[in-house]
Amino acid sequence: MRITLDQAATLLKNDIVAIPTETVYGLAASIHSPQALEKLYALKKRPKENPLIVHVASLDDLLPFVESLPNTPLTKLWPGPLTLILRAKNLSPLVTANLPTVAVRIPNHPLTLKLLQQTGPLVAPSANLSGKPSATTPEHIELDFGSSFPILDGGPCQNGLESTILSEKDGLYRILRQGALSQEYLATTLGYKPEIILPGAKPECPGQLFKHYSPEATLVTTLPAEAVLGFTDRTYTLPLIPLGPSNNPHLIASRLYHALREIDSKGYKTVLLDLDFPDEGLYKTIRERLLKAKG
Repeated sequence: MRITLDQAATLLKNDIVAIPTETVYGLAASIHSPQALEKLYALKKRPKENPLIVHVASLDDLLPFVESLPNTPLTKLWPGPLTLILRAKNLSPLVTANLPTVAVRIPNHPLTLKLLQQTGPLVAPSANLSGKPSATTPEHIELDFGSSFPILDGGPCQNGLESTILSEKDGLYRILRQGALSQEYLATTLGYKPEIILPGAKPECPGQLFKHYSPEATLVTTLPAEAVLGFTDRTYTLPLIPLGPSNNPHLIASRLYHALREIDSKGYKTVLLDLDFPDEGLYKTIRERLLKAKG
Protein backbone atom coordinates (compact mmCIF):
# COMPACT_ATOMS: atom_id res chain seq x y z
CA MET A 1 0.00 0.00 0.00
CA ARG A 2 1.61 3.25 -1.13
CA ILE A 3 1.32 6.09 1.37
CA THR A 4 2.22 9.79 1.48
CA LEU A 5 5.06 11.40 3.39
CA ASP A 6 2.67 12.81 6.01
CA GLN A 7 0.95 9.43 6.42
CA ALA A 8 4.36 7.78 6.91
CA ALA A 9 5.35 10.33 9.57
CA THR A 10 2.10 9.72 11.46
CA LEU A 11 2.38 5.92 11.33
CA LEU A 12 6.00 6.04 12.49
CA LYS A 13 5.03 7.38 15.90
CA ASN A 14 4.29 3.79 16.97
CA ASP A 15 4.35 1.58 13.87
CA ILE A 16 6.50 0.43 10.94
CA VAL A 17 6.75 1.80 7.39
CA ALA A 18 8.90 0.65 4.46
CA ILE A 19 11.05 3.56 3.30
CA PRO A 20 13.42 4.08 0.35
CA THR A 21 17.13 4.79 0.56
CA GLU A 22 19.82 4.95 -2.09
CA THR A 23 21.00 1.47 -1.02
CA VAL A 24 17.97 -0.78 -0.33
CA TYR A 25 14.49 -0.28 1.12
CA GLY A 26 14.32 -0.29 4.91
CA LEU A 27 11.67 -1.19 7.47
CA ALA A 28 11.60 1.98 9.54
CA ALA A 29 10.66 2.38 13.19
CA SER A 30 11.19 5.19 15.68
CA ILE A 31 14.06 4.74 18.13
CA HIS A 32 11.64 6.09 20.79
CA SER A 33 8.93 3.43 20.28
CA PRO A 34 9.60 0.11 22.05
CA GLN A 35 6.31 -1.16 20.61
CA ALA A 36 7.45 -0.52 17.02
CA LEU A 37 10.95 -1.89 17.66
CA GLU A 38 9.54 -5.14 19.08
CA LYS A 39 7.19 -5.41 16.11
CA LEU A 40 10.10 -4.85 13.73
CA TYR A 41 12.11 -7.79 15.09
CA ALA A 42 9.06 -10.04 15.02
CA LEU A 43 8.07 -9.02 11.49
CA LYS A 44 11.54 -9.59 10.05
CA LYS A 45 12.14 -12.69 12.21
CA ARG A 46 15.40 -10.94 13.06
CA PRO A 47 17.60 -12.15 15.95
CA LYS A 48 17.72 -9.55 18.73
CA GLU A 49 21.51 -9.90 18.95
CA ASN A 50 21.71 -8.33 15.48
CA PRO A 51 21.94 -4.53 16.06
CA LEU A 52 20.12 -1.90 13.99
CA ILE A 53 21.35 1.14 12.04
CA VAL A 54 19.95 4.50 13.12
CA HIS A 55 19.20 6.88 10.23
CA VAL A 56 19.23 10.65 10.78
CA ALA A 57 18.81 13.77 8.64
CA SER A 58 21.86 15.63 9.97
CA LEU A 59 24.92 15.26 12.21
CA ASP A 60 23.29 17.33 14.94
CA ASP A 61 20.49 14.75 15.16
CA LEU A 62 23.06 12.31 16.57
CA LEU A 63 23.83 14.42 19.66
CA PRO A 64 21.15 12.97 21.99
CA PHE A 65 22.32 9.36 21.61
CA VAL A 66 26.07 9.30 20.86
CA GLU A 67 28.85 10.24 23.27
CA SER A 68 30.54 12.48 20.68
CA LEU A 69 30.14 13.37 17.03
CA PRO A 70 32.52 11.66 14.60
CA ASN A 71 35.69 13.67 13.89
CA THR A 72 36.67 12.20 10.55
CA PRO A 73 36.79 13.22 6.88
CA LEU A 74 34.42 10.30 6.26
CA THR A 75 31.49 12.52 7.24
CA LYS A 76 32.04 14.31 3.91
CA LEU A 77 30.53 11.16 2.36
CA TRP A 78 27.19 11.88 4.09
CA PRO A 79 24.46 11.81 2.91
CA GLY A 80 25.50 8.52 1.36
CA PRO A 81 25.90 4.74 1.73
CA LEU A 82 28.28 4.97 4.70
CA THR A 83 27.58 3.78 8.26
CA LEU A 84 29.82 4.61 11.22
CA ILE A 85 29.98 2.81 14.57
CA LEU A 86 29.97 5.31 17.46
CA ARG A 87 29.78 5.11 21.27
CA ALA A 88 26.12 5.10 22.27
CA LYS A 89 24.15 6.69 25.11
CA ASN A 90 20.45 6.87 26.03
CA LEU A 91 19.42 4.18 23.53
CA SER A 92 17.19 1.15 23.92
CA PRO A 93 19.01 -2.22 23.87
CA LEU A 94 16.53 -3.09 21.11
CA VAL A 95 18.52 -0.67 18.93
CA THR A 96 22.03 -1.55 20.08
CA ALA A 97 21.60 -5.28 20.80
CA ASN A 98 23.11 -4.50 24.24
CA LEU A 99 26.35 -3.30 22.66
CA PRO A 100 28.04 -0.09 23.94
CA THR A 101 27.98 1.23 20.37
CA VAL A 102 25.43 2.25 17.74
CA ALA A 103 25.58 2.19 13.94
CA VAL A 104 24.51 5.49 12.32
CA ARG A 105 24.17 7.00 8.87
CA ILE A 106 22.59 9.83 6.85
CA PRO A 107 20.88 8.27 3.80
CA ASN A 108 21.05 9.95 0.40
CA HIS A 109 17.40 9.87 -0.65
CA PRO A 110 15.43 13.13 -0.82
CA LEU A 111 12.12 11.59 0.25
CA THR A 112 13.58 9.84 3.28
CA LEU A 113 15.59 12.90 4.32
CA LYS A 114 12.33 14.88 4.35
CA LEU A 115 10.72 12.12 6.40
CA LEU A 116 13.58 12.09 8.93
CA GLN A 117 13.25 15.85 9.36
CA GLN A 118 9.65 15.23 10.47
CA THR A 119 10.09 12.08 12.55
CA GLY A 120 13.58 12.34 14.00
CA PRO A 121 15.92 9.31 14.10
CA LEU A 122 14.64 6.02 12.69
CA VAL A 123 16.08 2.53 12.58
CA ALA A 124 15.68 1.03 9.13
CA PRO A 125 17.02 -2.50 8.61
CA SER A 126 16.52 -3.90 5.12
CA ALA A 127 12.89 -4.50 4.16
CA ASN A 128 12.99 -8.28 3.89
CA LEU A 129 12.65 -11.37 6.02
CA SER A 130 15.88 -11.88 7.96
CA GLY A 131 18.48 -13.76 5.92
CA LYS A 132 16.66 -13.31 2.60
CA PRO A 133 17.58 -11.00 -0.31
CA SER A 134 17.06 -7.32 0.46
CA ALA A 135 14.27 -5.34 -1.21
CA THR A 136 15.26 -2.79 -3.85
CA THR A 137 11.74 -2.03 -5.19
CA PRO A 138 8.30 -1.58 -3.57
CA GLU A 139 7.20 -4.76 -5.35
CA HIS A 140 9.79 -6.79 -3.41
CA ILE A 141 8.30 -5.52 -0.14
CA GLU A 142 4.79 -6.48 -1.23
CA LEU A 143 6.02 -9.99 -2.06
CA ASP A 144 7.48 -10.40 1.44
CA PHE A 145 4.89 -8.60 3.57
CA GLY A 146 1.71 -8.34 1.49
CA SER A 147 -0.03 -5.68 -0.59
CA SER A 148 -1.47 -3.87 2.45
CA PHE A 149 1.93 -3.12 4.01
CA PRO A 150 2.57 0.67 4.15
CA ILE A 151 5.29 1.76 1.70
CA LEU A 152 6.74 5.20 1.06
CA ASP A 153 7.43 4.71 -2.65
CA GLY A 154 10.75 6.19 -3.76
CA GLY A 155 11.15 4.08 -6.90
CA PRO A 156 13.93 1.52 -7.48
CA CYS A 157 17.05 1.88 -5.30
CA GLN A 158 20.09 3.22 -7.14
CA ASN A 159 22.94 1.36 -5.42
CA GLY A 160 21.28 -1.96 -4.70
CA LEU A 161 23.81 -2.84 -2.00
CA GLU A 162 23.68 -1.93 1.68
CA SER A 163 25.89 0.76 3.18
CA THR A 164 29.52 0.09 4.05
CA ILE A 165 30.01 -0.05 7.84
CA LEU A 166 33.20 1.24 9.45
CA SER A 167 34.48 1.45 13.00
CA GLU A 168 37.59 3.11 14.43
CA LYS A 169 40.25 1.25 16.42
CA ASP A 170 43.63 2.66 17.48
CA GLY A 171 43.12 5.67 15.23
CA LEU A 172 42.40 3.64 12.08
CA TYR A 173 39.08 2.81 10.45
CA ARG A 174 38.17 -0.79 9.68
CA ILE A 175 35.42 -2.16 7.43
CA LEU A 176 33.02 -4.32 9.47
CA ARG A 177 30.60 -4.81 6.58
CA GLN A 178 31.47 -4.39 2.93
CA GLY A 179 28.94 -2.35 1.00
CA ALA A 180 28.24 0.22 -1.67
CA LEU A 181 31.45 2.18 -0.95
CA SER A 182 34.46 0.04 -1.83
CA GLN A 183 37.69 -0.27 0.12
CA GLU A 184 39.51 1.53 -2.71
CA TYR A 185 36.99 4.38 -2.80
CA LEU A 186 37.23 4.90 0.96
CA ALA A 187 41.03 5.07 0.66
CA THR A 188 40.67 8.25 -1.42
CA THR A 189 39.05 9.93 1.60
CA LEU A 190 41.03 8.30 4.43
CA GLY A 191 44.45 8.24 2.76
CA TYR A 192 44.75 4.50 3.46
CA LYS A 193 42.87 1.31 2.68
CA PRO A 194 40.73 0.37 5.67
CA GLU A 195 41.19 -3.26 6.66
CA ILE A 196 38.24 -5.60 6.08
CA ILE A 197 37.41 -7.39 9.34
CA LEU A 198 35.84 -10.83 9.22
CA PRO A 199 32.82 -11.19 11.56
CA GLY A 200 33.18 -12.98 14.88
CA ALA A 201 30.71 -15.18 16.72
CA LYS A 202 28.62 -12.21 17.96
CA PRO A 203 27.70 -9.53 15.40
CA GLU A 204 29.34 -6.13 16.04
CA CYS A 205 27.09 -4.52 13.45
CA PRO A 206 24.26 -5.39 11.04
CA GLY A 207 24.97 -7.76 8.16
CA GLN A 208 27.61 -9.89 9.87
CA LEU A 209 25.58 -13.09 10.06
CA PHE A 210 27.31 -15.64 7.84
CA LYS A 211 24.32 -16.83 5.80
CA HIS A 212 22.49 -13.79 4.52
CA TYR A 213 20.74 -12.41 1.45
CA SER A 214 19.79 -16.00 0.49
CA PRO A 215 17.15 -17.27 -1.94
CA GLU A 216 15.29 -20.51 -1.24
CA ALA A 217 17.33 -22.23 -3.96
CA THR A 218 20.72 -23.80 -3.30
CA LEU A 219 23.59 -21.78 -4.78
CA VAL A 220 26.62 -23.76 -5.98
CA THR A 221 30.00 -23.07 -7.56
CA THR A 222 30.26 -26.35 -9.49
CA LEU A 223 27.90 -28.30 -11.69
CA PRO A 224 25.32 -29.82 -11.76
CA ALA A 225 22.82 -26.96 -11.68
CA GLU A 226 19.55 -25.95 -13.37
CA ALA A 227 20.54 -22.36 -14.22
CA VAL A 228 23.42 -19.91 -13.86
CA LEU A 229 23.53 -16.54 -12.13
CA GLY A 230 25.83 -14.80 -14.55
CA PHE A 231 26.51 -12.12 -17.12
CA THR A 232 24.85 -10.99 -20.32
CA ASP A 233 28.15 -10.73 -22.26
CA ARG A 234 28.96 -14.44 -21.73
CA THR A 235 27.56 -17.63 -23.24
CA TYR A 236 26.33 -20.44 -20.99
CA THR A 237 24.80 -23.86 -21.68
CA LEU A 238 22.35 -23.32 -18.79
CA PRO A 239 19.43 -20.84 -18.61
CA LEU A 240 20.69 -17.44 -17.47
CA ILE A 241 19.59 -15.32 -14.51
CA PRO A 242 21.21 -12.06 -15.70
CA LEU A 243 23.24 -9.72 -13.53
CA GLY A 244 24.16 -7.47 -16.47
CA PRO A 245 27.46 -7.16 -18.38
CA SER A 246 30.52 -8.41 -16.48
CA ASN A 247 32.39 -5.10 -16.98
CA ASN A 248 29.78 -2.94 -15.18
CA PRO A 249 29.98 -3.53 -11.40
CA HIS A 250 27.55 -0.71 -10.56
CA LEU A 251 24.83 -2.22 -12.75
CA ILE A 252 25.57 -5.70 -11.35
CA ALA A 253 25.25 -4.34 -7.80
CA SER A 254 21.95 -2.61 -8.57
CA ARG A 255 20.54 -5.87 -10.03
CA LEU A 256 21.99 -8.31 -7.49
CA TYR A 257 19.07 -8.73 -5.08
CA HIS A 258 16.53 -8.58 -7.88
CA ALA A 259 18.37 -11.45 -9.58
CA LEU A 260 18.53 -13.49 -6.35
CA ARG A 261 14.78 -13.07 -5.97
CA GLU A 262 14.27 -14.00 -9.64
CA ILE A 263 15.85 -17.40 -8.94
CA ASP A 264 12.96 -18.30 -6.63
CA SER A 265 10.26 -16.70 -8.79
CA LYS A 266 11.35 -19.00 -11.64
CA GLY A 267 11.29 -22.05 -9.38
CA TYR A 268 14.93 -23.11 -9.71
CA LYS A 269 16.25 -25.38 -6.96
CA THR A 270 20.00 -25.32 -7.76
CA VAL A 271 21.77 -22.38 -9.40
CA LEU A 272 25.42 -22.04 -10.42
CA LEU A 273 27.26 -18.82 -9.44
CA ASP A 274 29.62 -17.34 -12.03
CA LEU A 275 32.33 -15.88 -9.76
CA ASP A 276 34.77 -15.19 -12.59
CA PHE A 277 35.22 -11.45 -12.04
CA PRO A 278 37.85 -9.23 -10.38
CA ASP A 279 38.40 -9.24 -6.62
CA GLU A 280 38.64 -5.48 -6.27
CA GLY A 281 36.48 -2.39 -5.87
CA LEU A 282 32.74 -2.95 -5.90
CA TYR A 283 33.30 -6.44 -7.35
CA LYS A 284 34.68 -7.45 -3.94
CA THR A 285 31.39 -6.54 -2.24
CA ILE A 286 29.40 -8.37 -4.94
CA ARG A 287 31.49 -11.52 -4.38
CA GLU A 288 31.03 -11.25 -0.60
CA ARG A 289 27.24 -10.95 -0.99
CA LEU A 290 27.08 -13.93 -3.35
CA LEU A 291 29.14 -16.11 -1.02
CA LYS A 292 26.97 -15.08 1.95
CA ALA A 293 23.87 -15.93 -0.11
CA LYS A 294 25.45 -19.33 -0.82
CA GLY A 295 26.20 -19.84 2.90
